[in-house]
Amino acid sequence: MTQTMDTPVRPVRRSVPALALLTLVGGLVLAATPTQDASAATAPPAPLLTTADTTWKYLDDNTDPGTPENLLSWTQPAYDASAWKSAKGSFGAKGGKLAAVGPHTPTTLLTQYIEGTTTDVPTFFFRSTFEFDADTAAELEKVVGNVVYDDGLVVYVNGAKVAGFHDERVTSTTTNLQYAGSGASDPVAASFDLDPEALLDGTNTIAVALYQDRASSSDVYFDLTSLTPVAEDAPVVVAPPTRVILTPTETPETSQSISWLAGSEADTTGQVEIRPASGGATRTLRAYAAGAVNGNAKQHFSVTVPGLKPATEYSYRVGVPGAWTGWKTFGTADPAETDFSFIYYGDAQIGLDSTWPKVVAQAQATAPDAIGSVHAGDLIDSASNETQWVNWFKGMENAAATSNVMAAPGNHEYSGDKKLAAWKANFEYPLNNPTTETVGELAQLAVGDTPVARQYAAYFAHWSEFAAETVYFTDYQGMRFITINATRDTAFLTPDALPACTGTDCPQAKVAELWTQFQAAWLDTVLTESPSKWNVVTFHQPVYSTSSGRDEPVLRKYWVPVFQEHDIDLVMMGHDHTYARGYNDEDRTDTEGVTDGPVYIVSNSGAKHYDLAAPDKNVWTNNGATQVLRGEKITTYQVVDVTADTLTYKSYIAEKVAGASTDLPVGAVYDEFTVTKRDDGTKWVTEAGVAVPSEVTFTTQPAAAVTVESGKNVTISSTAVSTSTATPAPRVAYQWQTAAAGTDAWTDIAGATSKNLLLKKVSATTDQHRYRVVATAGKSSTTSAVSTVTVTKAPTTLKLAASSLRTGAKPRVTANASVAGTVEVTVVSGMFVTTTSVPVAKGVTTTVTLPQSLPFGVSGATVQVTATLTPTDSVELAGTTAGFTTTIG
Repeated sequence: MTQTMDTPVRPVRRSVPALALLTLVGGLVLAATPTQDASAATAPPAPLLTTADTTWKYLDDNTDPGTPENLLSWTQPAYDASAWKSAKGSFGAKGGKLAAVGPHTPTTLLTQYIEGTTTDVPTFFFRSTFEFDADTAAELEKVVGNVVYDDGLVVYVNGAKVAGFHDERVTSTTTNLQYAGSGASDPVAASFDLDPEALLDGTNTIAVALYQDRASSSDVYFDLTSLTPVAEDAPVVVAPPTRVILTPTETPETSQSISWLAGSEADTTGQVEIRPASGGATRTLRAYAAGAVNGNAKQHFSVTVPGLKPATEYSYRVGVPGAWTGWKTFGTADPAETDFSFIYYGDAQIGLDSTWPKVVAQAQATAPDAIGSVHAGDLIDSASNETQWVNWFKGMENAAATSNVMAAPGNHEYSGDKKLAAWKANFEYPLNNPTTETVGELAQLAVGDTPVARQYAAYFAHWSEFAAETVYFTDYQGMRFITINATRDTAFLTPDALPACTGTDCPQAKVAELWTQFQAAWLDTVLTESPSKWNVVTFHQPVYSTSSGRDEPVLRKYWVPVFQEHDIDLVMMGHDHTYARGYNDEDRTDTEGVTDGPVYIVSNSGAKHYDLAAPDKNVWTNNGATQVLRGEKITTYQVVDVTADTLTYKSYIAEKVAGASTDLPVGAVYDEFTVTKRDDGTKWVTEAGVAVPSEVTFTTQPAAAVTVESGKNVTISSTAVSTSTATPAPRVAYQWQTAAAGTDAWTDIAGATSKNLLLKKVSATTDQHRYRVVATAGKSSTTSAVSTVTVTKAPTTLKLAASSLRTGAKPRVTANASVAGTVEVTVVSGMFVTTTSVPVAKGVTTTVTLPQSLPFGVSGATVQVTATLTPTDSVELAGTTAGFTTTIG
């Protein structure tokens, strides 16, 4: 097939410096593939030393084996070490006892503390010998030694220093007893080379000084696993890359990021070859070098492949010509599809070479078609320990190369690696992290030329770079996966050149809190703008801690309100080495086993276990949250199955230890719930076996039109029922709303929460207002038909009677009105007309005298008297008329 070479542009990010090494190579010697037929190769030389076959003399009593005249006399062949202790390796101690030191358990216990104290012995000394045939030196390229140590190490052969690891502080000229080392939490693997020509013919002496980092170091460890000759004519080794991992882009339907570790130190370039799995042209893309870290001279490479087709399977391999990996397959996201599954892991951290691969194997067997996995931090125990990274990737070897890995950094990703060099070398994530453009109003703190503003600007600029690939999101088939960084430490949050600032307003006094707030503002933006129906978030330290003695009030203060406001679906956390799942109490419903808000989960996927906090008084109960399930001494993985309308979550037991809080066997479903969400955002979280609340239905709708006199009461009626099968059925709640005439601005009516709405003494201002009621049962709700109210004016009465109607005199009549107002009286007889208006009080008889006298000589003539009442409150009250006919007296 035709091949093309692409050079994708990678956005600028913090680079990881490559470490220039000569003969000392930290890390492990990984398996390689010879280019020639293995059957044609001669047998490799036998090891000169191994852990199993080598006896060491060792000194662990805090005495100096050297002399003032010759500090290194103890490293020389002639030195008498017959009084020293003798044993086979490995050697070590944890808290003064023979116990696991990280992933390694020593065979021989070292005396960790100075006698009578809890102060660490600073330096331990070891001697052994090996035989070497000088006649074979010309046939050898080198002799390679492999060691594992904690905390620092110097190796001598025949009195000469041949290797040093984290020995920068070994500077004393008066004593061999001194503290030195890296301070890494776990033992570090490293290798060194010897020149065969420099070895003695016959017996050679190897001596080792093992250093504690400080007087309070918790452990110590040493193992020289092998010292092996490498033949000059050894087969040329072409090692393929390792640690191949897929990580998502912001657009996983059309692009894919791939990272790996070079197979050889000589590999200064890397490539990926990719083609449709069904057949087609192969593209070749150059990768960029992501750095060499942790004393391992091999380069990390990453590439983002653009221009892929949605819903398509691709085959790919990485490496360089002559040293390719095998072909692997992955699929791009399908925007038209809603169904998929993913795996959620808590901390792997401890047991990376034992527990972790078993957990991943079980998870992959349970969810073989998972599109990827989320990891809640602490993938390893010490980020500077290459052995741990090797083991983590080995456990994920197939899963990581065929499905996306979405990982959050934990506090242990910073252990021995404050700038996250290993993290950024191993992983490639979208560069959509927080910046001043995505944190809303918070960015205004950095605007201006004051010392305070300049310092805010420096922090925000540093974090915009620092957060790259530790805070990010990707959208996959209707779900937004969000990752945030919960670790807070001023050492790595502070820029190198921080502008000076004094006073309480300066951000330097609240860096950890501000970093959390910075992410909260970004998270608010990311959730507000999310196009996805489902939104989930992953980070390390829990907002609701589960294990005894832990609490994260700053995370809870800034992040929980954002989770609650946006009703995020899953909050997936780690750190506490226990299991818990629950909810914020404001999301409790009237139905047992049904909530309607975010689900908060803490998981543990490694061999490290802590004790749970008290069940009745803990971080959850103290902060308005409820644990549905809590467990300890169990290792779990979680599978989430996603459809258009549901998330089905299941947690599985992968491993148990003594004291486990459940009797369920390994492999059993430990926890289960379902999140159901309608397109309008209505959501329920239901426990296993609990029915999803169904729709609430109106059996009586409000009348479409209601007419009422001003000042009268009127009732608008409705009835709604819930058809839920839950026991007990959720109670129906009502909330009446109103909108003024000519508007669609509906507002809740305070206190109007029954099925019927009583409007008391309505007035004309209510005329043509509209009313409706929202009925809710659990999280199901529906809105009634609209009722329009027409308000008519209240009727009035007017009584009119003759008082005096005589010829030649002014007519007089009496008027009595039911309301205050004005009465206009008119008297008509033939051509005679007289009219007048007078005010009247409510219910008071008023005598009205008309202005003109009746004519003389008309006695007995017919006279007509009429009156019109105009109420003072003519808005609410209707006018009326009255009249009578009589004869003139």
